[in-house]
Amino acid sequence: MKKFLVVLLSLGLIVAFGATASAADVKFGGSYYLVGVYDDNAMLAASNVGYSRAYFYQRVRLQPVFAIAEGLTFTARMDALEKQWGNTNWKSTTAASADRPSSRRNPGGTQKVQENFEFERAWVTFKTAVGQFDVGYQSGGAWGTVFADNGTTKPRIKFATKAGPATLLGIYEKNFEADTSATAGYAGKADADADNYYLAAVYGFKGGNAGLLYGYLVGNSNRVAAVPFRTRMHLLTPYLKATFGPVYVEAEMAYWGGNQVEFDNVAGATDLKRDGWSAYALLKTNMGPAYFGAQVGWSAGDDPSTTDKNEAGGGGGADWNPALILMNDDMATWAGGVGRNVANSGKGNILLYNVFGGFNPTKQLNLEVAFTSASADKAPTGYVSKNYGMELDAKASYKIYDNLTYMVGAGYLWTGDYFKGTNSANLIGNDYILMNKLSLSF
Repeated sequence: MKKFLVVLLSLGLIVAFGATASAADVKFGGSYYLVGVYDDNAMLAASNVGYSRAYFYQRVRLQPVFAIAEGLTFTARMDALEKQWGNTNWKSTTAASADRPSSRRNPGGTQKVQENFEFERAWVTFKTAVGQFDVGYQSGGAWGTVFADNGTTKPRIKFATKAGPATLLGIYEKNFEADTSATAGYAGKADADADNYYLAAVYGFKGGNAGLLYGYLVGNSNRVAAVPFRTRMHLLTPYLKATFGPVYVEAEMAYWGGNQVEFDNVAGATDLKRDGWSAYALLKTNMGPAYFGAQVGWSAGDDPSTTDKNEAGGGGGADWNPALILMNDDMATWAGGVGRNVANSGKGNILLYNVFGGFNPTKQLNLEVAFTSASADKAPTGYVSKNYGMELDAKASYKIYDNLTYMVGAGYLWTGDYFKGTNSANLIGNDYILMNKLSLSF
């Protein structure tokens, strides 16, 4: 009898675990990349004072999707080992902070680069009779083309529904919660949150799609400042993606308006209005195994003569990287934010032209060259030039497997006089970069 009960208990446990496992089908996706870089003169200094850098950086990403029922899924995303090889500092800073306290330093006193495992996103997707909802920490900061995108994670509620060939969207984002914040100055303060609200429509047609997004950005987090103010800004951005035979074209425009600084009954204070534009266009033509194209990106700079208005555009965004050196977010992230990267932060106040051409000798091999010229839209006060410089890049990519690609690249930057700052006598130097990248997706 005892053996019989043991067998029944074992069978019961098997059934229980089996039922739990079959309640959701899990599909794992993700990626891994490793990049090696040699940067000859990241500070764009004169040859007698400049120095080179050589380093590797990598990232592991896992994104499991749990299919719980028809029309119901739960998605998570985790990043791990996002760091330079051999670097023992935090990715963003070497100082202790509230989320990275000194107690988490290693025995030698040096903080580690990021968390070893960072649970970044988690959201539920469910379809209803009226449309689809996505609720939780999910992708945000991206719309239309890659221009002006800053792909990141946002706590948000997104609703999407079909209306014929169009998709209608409504999005709410929570940027900052002040009511329960432990940050100094927010305790007991009401109405100091920051929230974003979006309405959008995407229209699909044969060969492409077009969309329009309106955003209302409400920022109250500065109402606890010594001189309290709030933000009420509007964003309007249309885009187009279309293919006409062998020609592909995409374009996007953005307008920022409203009040960037709206003072709370501060005597004598003048509100700061926002009136900024940015625009982008790309054209690419395929000719058999070859292709060529061009792109232009522009984000207005602020006019220093108008103290009551900010004319700056929203910037080209971290996801738009037209060159290997100029305006490349990876270099700004991993090279330490010096030299050219200070000027390129956010890719604001720019006018950039880029022409490129490529050839695919086989299905696995791609060869590409590109030439880039960039300048500031408006020179900062006292600067001797708006010219960032010109750059020539060459890349070769080979698919070792369908999901595994190896790339080698080289770029040379002829540094513009913008980097002399306010003194034409300052000495600057050119820069070149050598890199290779191994990319895996699964």
